[in-house]
Amino acid sequence: MPYPLYLLALAVFAMGTSEFMLAGLLPDIASDLGITVGTAGMLTPAFAIGMIVGAPLVAALARDWPGRSSLLGFVLAFAAAHAVGALTLSFPVLFASRVVAALANAGFLAVALTTAATLVPPDRKGRALAVLLSGTTVATIAGVPGGSVLGTLLGWRATFWAVAALCLPAALGILKGIPAGRAREEAAGGPTLRAELAQLKGARLRLVMLLGALVNSATFASFTFLAPVVTDTAGLSDLWIPVALVLFGAGSLVGVTVAGRLSDRRPDLVLAVAGPLLLVGWPALALLADDPVLLLGLVFVQGALSFALGGTLITRVLYEAAGAPTMAGSYATAALNVGAAVGPLVAATTLGTTVGHLGPLWASALLVAVALLIAFPVRDVITTGRRAERIR
Repeated sequence: MPYPLYLLALAVFAMGTSEFMLAGLLPDIASDLGITVGTAGMLTPAFAIGMIVGAPLVAALARDWPGRSSLLGFVLAFAAAHAVGALTLSFPVLFASRVVAALANAGFLAVALTTAATLVPPDRKGRALAVLLSGTTVATIAGVPGGSVLGTLLGWRATFWAVAALCLPAALGILKGIPAGRAREEAAGGPTLRAELAQLKGARLRLVMLLGALVNSATFASFTFLAPVVTDTAGLSDLWIPVALVLFGAGSLVGVTVAGRLSDRRPDLVLAVAGPLLLVGWPALALLADDPVLLLGLVFVQGALSFALGGTLITRVLYEAAGAPTMAGSYATAALNVGAAVGPLVAATTLGTTVGHLGPLWASALLVAVALLIAFPVRDVITTGRRAERIR
């Protein structure tokens, strides 16, 4: 894989750390700013909504900019938003900084996905996406636990400064390693914005976006509420929470790496194997969560299966949106983040039921089941583009 892909993955690592780190920082933020934890919790959906809305909006605004300039501008804006957040004493300003950071993140990821696809041969988009998404999986392995420890030792503002600092080598790498103007120059003279948006009318594109969002919803439904399962159901101490998160992240890295080698030529194999196993895995985790060894082992496995299946579906988005060279990345980004926003909301509704802390695991199983029920009748269409008439 081209070296510039790894520079993009470094920026995705910093952004992924920022997206997921707030869960452990909310009490400290609330205490410091004199607000309730519930109010501080509004920072999380603010980021998710900014990502969903920002991906197509910012990508459309930046479609005529040189690719390297766009990526560099988004990374610097992301760093600046975290610097403002680290300095402010006002919750509204902090809230606004998270929205700006989300818009910058969405724009960066949308352009990065498109740029990554131009850096490799047309039949290697899956492997390129795997390298890019490895930044997110490494963030769950190292960035989020590291941010939690840093916040505990030095306060939440130090974590914001650390994320801003991570953006600087990423910005330098983009400046030195990404070919000037490549992504956008290749798109020059291509389809108009209206034509690229018209790609969303395609049934196959909408289908893979929906399936990607459903699988990602299942992933974040359980990942978001994994901590009480570790402590209350398995009876482990709080120190085991970051261990479980790291195991999930490690599994995610394995899954996205392995699937990246298969998703270009054999997406059918990934869907046929990972889909049913993922469906069985979430109920198995719910039923066996009281055994710490089985819990931690299954957390690793589910992380691998979730990102293998989810990453493959997002790769299919890029293939199906090939007629939208500057907007395809934004469609993939929107699908990812709709899942990241919807999954925790669905899971939260189960916490007050009789299954308690295990509710999110059952919610994940339900979301995967819905995805597979939709996908099975048109599986050839998803994986090869054939028989499109079945879903027109």
